[in-house]
Amino acid sequence: MLLMGVVTLLIGLLSTVGVDAGGHPYAVPTVGQVWPKPQMTMSQTTTVVVDQDQFSFSVTGETCPLLERALQRYLDIMFPDRKKSTTAKLEKPKKDVKDLSVFEIRLLSPCEDAPYLHMDEQYEIKIDSPDEPGVGSIVSMSVWGVLRGLESLSQLLIPDEEGGFYVYSTQIMDFPRFAHRGFMIDTARHFLPLNKIKEMLDLMGMNKYNVLHWHIVDDQSFPYVSDVYPDLSERVYTAADIADIITYATDRGIRVIPEFDTPGHTLSWGDGQPDLLTECYTEHLLPALYSCSGSPDGSYGPIDPSKESTYDFLTQLFTEVGSRFPDHYLHLGGDEVPFNCWRSNPAITEFMTQNDITSYKGLESYYITRLLDIVSNLPTANGYMVWQEVFDNNVDLASDTVVHIWKGSGTDLQEELASVTAGGFPTLLSSCWYLDVITYGPDWYSYYECDPHDFTGTADQKSLVVGGEACMWAEWVDRTNLISRTWPRASVVAERLWSDASVNSTDEATPRLEEHRCRLLARGYDAEPLGWSYCSDDL
Repeated sequence: MLLMGVVTLLIGLLSTVGVDAGGHPYAVPTVGQVWPKPQMTMSQTTTVVVDQDQFSFSVTGETCPLLERALQRYLDIMFPDRKKSTTAKLEKPKKDVKDLSVFEIRLLSPCEDAPYLHMDEQYEIKIDSPDEPGVGSIVSMSVWGVLRGLESLSQLLIPDEEGGFYVYSTQIMDFPRFAHRGFMIDTARHFLPLNKIKEMLDLMGMNKYNVLHWHIVDDQSFPYVSDVYPDLSERVYTAADIADIITYATDRGIRVIPEFDTPGHTLSWGDGQPDLLTECYTEHLLPALYSCSGSPDGSYGPIDPSKESTYDFLTQLFTEVGSRFPDHYLHLGGDEVPFNCWRSNPAITEFMTQNDITSYKGLESYYITRLLDIVSNLPTANGYMVWQEVFDNNVDLASDTVVHIWKGSGTDLQEELASVTAGGFPTLLSSCWYLDVITYGPDWYSYYECDPHDFTGTADQKSLVVGGEACMWAEWVDRTNLISRTWPRASVVAERLWSDASVNSTDEATPRLEEHRCRLLARGYDAEPLGWSYCSDDL
């Protein structure tokens, strides 16, 4: 039955090539709707004609190179054929048709050098509004708001059947619901070339994400080229590569936060740094607490927290990392630390006895506390993010530590959100947005139904939820399928983090998301289908 339906759809499409309707798609896309949905939109039925060959931006307020690059980038996005057009011109509009040839950019404050947590991203768009008929403008107090407004403007533009464009008379007042809207990439399980990371940044900007969480190293590999410890890795992401990605991201209003997860997830670190990892022993437990007898078994576990050389190494490494990544925050991991190797090692046992450490969670807390002290006292005075286990294990944390929740669902997740925020810590949610976990059918519904404020707590607690992140772990993802597996599923998370909490209906979102998926395809990105459908660029 399903096969018959697919055949019927294909026959319908083939019979309507060049026509806007045909077949039986699961959803009819909207036209000219902005994704993520703005906080407030008022549109009229009147339209304004846009001539791609005459259209230009006019900056009437502050400006800077970043803004100038953004304006040129969006001209290319909005009018991809503009550069190819030499002599062809659209006919002049009739007298009763309004024409929009100049669009004003009113930046009211000087440009900032780099994006940051709680930056101002609010903007206002007016197109042929009652108080300014015939005028188009974006107004914002910050360059980051202008960037978000430019993306919305590009989505309002509608092509007509004659190769031209028009836009409805529209007013938009918009700002994000959450300050931290992140996407995590994993370059340890599979290498991602720079051009693919940049492609992700382009798409993140088109969906109003503002943080790239770069899980750069892990057990499987250490693709970070260090100058202070060159034996850790001989190739892959150099200082110049990192600077290139940060510049590219900054141009799109996106922060770059690296993650160096310790003390677990560090097997690859030991390949280039002898004596860093814990040597594992065959376990023969003796009656005395933490007493064991055995011999090295040739394997290694987490970083050895008993050696002072460990903390000397971490100080030097994170000093370098802090100098390469300018964001205030570093992600320090702290999740999934296995205790078996620590338990088997007699030197660890002796260290715990000497320091009155009575559990392996306590040993982990000792290590994390030392690491956090190192990072907070770097020359760059970094703040830090940690996975939820660090909080759960009662490590003493600075008040501005961002706790990243990745485990649990239902009541367990609600209780964790309530507990972390009751502790007074800024909180990020990822538990419901692991996009590497795929299922048959429209799995995006569960992403859309997840809300970071879905827990019992006070208004002050909920204000501590700074946002969330979608995650794409890379065990089965590399450059060949990163884009298609991520988009437009990540667009769903983007809207939940940007739009008002009341924007939560999958039925209402479906046709808008289908338009957005077609939009990404038209821009040259292989966004996967969400159901049986077609886009005009496919025909």
